This record gives sequence, C-alpha cells and structure tokens, in this order.
Amino acid sequence: MSVTVDPTEFAGKRVVVGGGTKGLGRATVERFLAGGARVITAARGNPEPIAGVEFVRADLTTAAGGESLAAAALAHMGGVDILAHVIGGSSSPGGGFVALTDDHWLAELNLNLLATVRLDRLLVPQMIERGAGAVVHVTSIQSALPLPESTTAYAAAKAALRTYSKSVSKELGPKGVRVNVVSPGWIMTEASEELLKRLQAANGGTIEDARQVVLDGLGGIPIGRPADPHEVADLIAYLGSDRAAAIHGAEFVIDGGTVPTV
Repeated sequence: MSVTVDPTEFAGKRVVVGGGTKGLGRATVERFLAGGARVITAARGNPEPIAGVEFVRADLTTAAGGESLAAAALAHMGGVDILAHVIGGSSSPGGGFVALTDDHWLAELNLNLLATVRLDRLLVPQMIERGAGAVVHVTSIQSALPLPESTTAYAAAKAALRTYSKSVSKELGPKGVRVNVVSPGWIMTEASEELLKRLQAANGGTIEDARQVVLDGLGGIPIGRPADPHEVADLIAYLGSDRAAAIHGAEFVIDGGTVPTV
C-alpha cells in the first residue's frame, strides 16, 4: 500500500527507530527515510540492507543493546530529533496463563516494556537539553483487549508501557519533548504469521482455525482485515512530524474498529 510522501518532510531530522528490521518496524524506517530523514535502527542479525539506513548490531531486550544503539546514534548523528519505539511482539506459547513460566514473563517484559524505557532514558535527555523532540511509543489494543489464550504476558507488558507513556508525557511536555502513543490492532506481519503457527501447534487444527481463534478473541474486525504495516507507519511518522506539534500525551488507536468502545 503506497501513500504520497513529501520527500523533504523530515529533511535534517535525525530519527532512531527501535526495532526496525521487520514488519511494522521496517515499514516505519522506510516511511521516515522516504520523508528525507537520517535513520538509524538496531538489528540482532543481518537484516536486508536499506539504502541510507544505518543498522547497529544490538539486542534491545538487553541493557547493553540499548546502550549500543544510543551511543551509535549520538556519535554518528550528533543527537536525535525523533525516537520511534516500534519494538515489540510475543513469543510465548498458547495454552493460557498456566503455560507461562517466569522466563516467558521476563522475555515479554524486556521486549515490550524495558527496551523502550531504557532507550528513552539514554536518548531523551539530549532532547530535553535542546528543548525539542518527539517520542512515539507503540503499544497495542491488547493493553485493553488481551487474548488470554496466547498473549497475556504481552498484553500486560503493553499495558505497563501505556501507563509509563502517559507518566513521562506529563514530565516531558513542559520541557519541549512531545510523547504520544500508537495502539495498533492486528497488523499482518511476519510476527502475526508466527503467532498463528504457535496457536496451531498448541491447539491443533489448521492455520485458518488459528486465525479464527485470534478473530474470535478480538471480537472481529469491522473493516474486515488486519492493518497493513505501512498504514500504521504513516501514523507514527505523522506524530513525529511538525504537523503534530500540538499533539502530546495522546493515544491513537488504529485497529479497523476492533475495540468496541469509545
């Protein structure tokens, strides 16, 4: 899915994308790059290269990984204007809460909460010094609409991230740094396909049966489909842009109407 992009929208802007190698993260990297930004992101392996994007070998689920990405961003770009935290996902098995060990819980918290908290702590202070910057945290509608069969720990971590985001927005707004939240529903990415495979392995049946488990848990998607990653990336880019200069401390749900309440 393509959108018309102003190639100068982010000219001169320095952007860090936390988790920019696959799915929504990669779409977000591509969106900022298309707008003329300088972009740096982290990769645990050897991702497919993107012209003009610097990949730092780092595992953001660890403190050392966050430090590596932050150090590279400050050293190579001299600072950060926009920080987009797209990192997240779930690797826990199906089977409900009793299937989740301490290791599963810690893995979900490190990926979906602490990776963001650490990178903010490392990079937001230089935004405060300049009195300017934009931070976008990606949570999930599962913070309010969890799927107990498969994503209890993920949903709990994203709910914590949502609360954290509101708290830091109150602290940072008076200092010139905007903080907003994007809460997607189901996005059709590689991670979504892996979730369906895990559900199939846990419950038997077919991939379509697993897809129905997710749809049933969500209560359906009124527009009839998951979101495309680039649709969500465009919202992230908007919130990071000067067009959103008066938007702060807000949450934007992009879920095709999945959440049944206002």
